[in-house]
Amino acid sequence: MTETLRQLAALLRARDELDAQIAALTRRSARIGDIGEFIAAQVFDIKLADTATQAGHDGAFRSGPLAGATVNVKTYGDAFAGIDISPHPCDFYLILSGPARPPGAVRHHRWRIGAAYLLDSRRLLDSLTARRVKIGVATSIRRGDLDVAQVFPTAGADAPIRLTPEQTALLSLFA
Repeated sequence: MTETLRQLAALLRARDELDAQIAALTRRSARIGDIGEFIAAQVFDIKLADTATQAGHDGAFRSGPLAGATVNVKTYGDAFAGIDISPHPCDFYLILSGPARPPGAVRHHRWRIGAAYLLDSRRLLDSLTARRVKIGVATSIRRGDLDVAQVFPTAGADAPIRLTPEQTALLSLFA
């Protein structure tokens, strides 16, 4: 048992060093949400809020068809487990998600972006309210809600934007 704890301590020190390098590169913490916001800002040309504790949204699109629209970026290992919906308004939710996790024992899941979804918050809230879904932390989302809003790796039928080949290539770095 003592050797296991020594190994764990050494691995955590190594992870801390990597997290410090990530934080130095992104100028944000190495938490999954902050990394996701950094990636989204680079890929989708989002001006992030000056503080990571901005209520309601993380920033606004600077260019393209959504220029000026506010966006709340969410990063999940699996968006199908539910998303956090803030009581503060924003125009869009941009969700970066890993692949759906298989049921079973807890094990390591490589961090990656398997899909990106861009949901119009007003349309989403109207749909959830009509279905009488409790809105807040871990709000239950139907696969259909995400499928129509998917922008990566392929675009859903009602996706609010289509990614450029460069945007697709950038997100593919994390796939």
